[in-house]
Amino acid sequence: MGIGVSVLLIAIGAILAFAVHVTTSGFNINTIGIILMVVGGIGLLVALMVTGFGGWGGVRRTTYVDDGAPVRRRVVRDTYVD
Repeated sequence: MGIGVSVLLIAIGAILAFAVHVTTSGFNINTIGIILMVVGGIGLLVALMVTGFGGWGGVRRTTYVDDGAPVRRRVVRDTYVD
């Protein structure tokens, strides 16, 4: 589930929880809206952690440098940004 789907679930859940006033038997549509908002919020947090937004997860950037030595070699420098 990506960021867009998570935001969509939160929006649909908010509409069902706060804007729809229907009496049904068997289930409560407001409860379904709250459940969708919670699932969308959890999905949004997970998506943000995976993509590295918000300072979570750290981003690894690798730079390849040719140091100009007589024997060609490649120096790899890893930088971890939090």
